[in-house]
Amino acid sequence: MADPRFFDKVESLTLEQIIAVGEVTVSDTTDKTRVFQNVAGLAEAGPEDVSWAFIPKAREDLKNTKAGAVIVPEKFLSFVPQGCIPLISKDPHRSYGLVASAFYPNKVVPFISDKAYIDPTAKIGDGCRIEAGAFIGPNVILGMGCSIGPNAVIERGVEMGALCTVGANATVSHCIAGNKVYIYPGCHVGQDGFGFAMSPATGPQKVPQLGRVVIGDDVEIGSSTCVDRGAMGDTVIASGTRIDNLVQVAHNVKLGRCCVMVSQVGIAGSCEFGDFVVAGGQAGFAGHLKIGTGAQIGAQSGVMNEVAPGSVLLGAPAVPHKDFLRQVLAIKKLTQTKEGKPKFSMKVWFYELMRKWRK
Repeated sequence: MADPRFFDKVESLTLEQIIAVGEVTVSDTTDKTRVFQNVAGLAEAGPEDVSWAFIPKAREDLKNTKAGAVIVPEKFLSFVPQGCIPLISKDPHRSYGLVASAFYPNKVVPFISDKAYIDPTAKIGDGCRIEAGAFIGPNVILGMGCSIGPNAVIERGVEMGALCTVGANATVSHCIAGNKVYIYPGCHVGQDGFGFAMSPATGPQKVPQLGRVVIGDDVEIGSSTCVDRGAMGDTVIASGTRIDNLVQVAHNVKLGRCCVMVSQVGIAGSCEFGDFVVAGGQAGFAGHLKIGTGAQIGAQSGVMNEVAPGSVLLGAPAVPHKDFLRQVLAIKKLTQTKEGKPKFSMKVWFYELMRKWRK
């Protein structure tokens, strides 16, 4: 269960409230006035807790849970023990997130530290929280209910909508952001892109980066991620997108709605992504590529060419996933005998190398 030292919880929720927020259904005979106190894992949950199960390996724990109610897909109903209320959901993971958020709402307690610097020209919305060491520059606009962490820097002219969060030691510059944008601790948004004119005679010449970063609503940008502002024009992150920790988004990149970029993805300048693109950890994208809507890029893939909508790519260089699996199978066959032992021999390789060298 969540440690109360770190997380603030509502006192309780009735089953009727849980049904309303969780997008779940129950049988008509269920007592909807029953009160629940918390969410908890299957093994730890008690009669006043709501739990969840949506992956096959959780079925055994589900059979033995003491939870008062459990969020499950319909196909798990037979595993729910007697006395436990099944909360049936088409998407149990989403439903759990909604219910857990209802028990643990993200509340901002208004507060402005006297150790924060706020420029007189800045406009701070009602109900904001600004911690010690924060810097709010000239002509900054923050909407209502924003939370600015310790030592965060919001540079001049930045505009952020309502209910935005900027974590500790994060920096935001040259940025226009919508509502409910979450910039995690140590993230950096709006700095110079990696823009140089290369010359073998004089070396790299700095090219001014004169664009902005434009962020839609309900966007999250993870810790230690860097989002460069545009060189000319804007870097754009559309609404609903989620960017993990340690991601590099270069200048003039455009990410569509509800994209997901997992940790250590690197996106070179001027790439344009459609909506709902997913890239696994450490995937890399060459510059000026168009990545179609709904494309899925596997972890550690190296994308060198444009990607059609709905494509599923793996490998470096990235190829369609079926081709990648054929390549893996072909290499496996080349390196194994019928007995399954490797064909490759260092002695044979060295002998062949020496024989060719002597010729």
